[in-house]
Amino acid sequence: MADKFLQGRVAVITGASRGIGRAIALALGEAGAKLALAGRARDKLAETQKLAREVDAEAETFVCDVREETQVKSLADNVVKRFGAAHILVNNAGTAIRKKIHEFTLEEWRAVIDTNLTGAWLMCRYFIPHMKGRGYGRIINITSIMAHVSSDGRGIYSTSKHGLLGLTRGLALELADDGITAVAISPGFIATDLTAPLRADPAKNAALMAQTPLKRWGQPEEIAALALYICSDAAAFMTGNDVLIDGGWCAQ
Repeated sequence: MADKFLQGRVAVITGASRGIGRAIALALGEAGAKLALAGRARDKLAETQKLAREVDAEAETFVCDVREETQVKSLADNVVKRFGAAHILVNNAGTAIRKKIHEFTLEEWRAVIDTNLTGAWLMCRYFIPHMKGRGYGRIINITSIMAHVSSDGRGIYSTSKHGLLGLTRGLALELADDGITAVAISPGFIATDLTAPLRADPAKNAALMAQTPLKRWGQPEEIAALALYICSDAAAFMTGNDVLIDGGWCAQ
């Protein structure tokens, strides 16, 4: 049986319907956390909820678009009604548009920035007031190696993730007195349904693996294991950090 060191804690995970978000939710749930699963796809959230209940986790789904302030406020209110104040906030919702910077439309710019950065800020704005005064709190922002490097067609995505690092550091400083830590995780190329087209393309897959010293794709469960550690008491002295988990990509 898994160590239930998060028993009694409430964890809110955005983008919990699949991939990294789902893996983190299941890891936290197996450790005893009550799960508020947020995302836009109701059916996919229900799949995560079913998997969470299979590991004996208490889980509820909440349909929410993090770009919409009214929806985020409603999410915060509903989570408090269902579970009480959150202890853990995982800002994982994200999107990407591959396009050269000068070719972006304003609408496309807003789609990326509002999802990856503004959405995380809105979640913090409405959840932090409930997290304060409890002696324990964890905010985990899922960034990317593209917060450290960039590539052709990834410039706006990189911009959003750089901003998320800045938000993480600001949160760490402002919330230290409340015992709330803020840590960013910057994954490399992870095997999820979103990256399936890249893995299925022999040339693109080979090019990516050539740039990854460990010569393999990361797994969502590896990101989840890191998130689980950050939520533990062993990581209580970590805040304002960004942890790369990228198979050595950024070491080159």
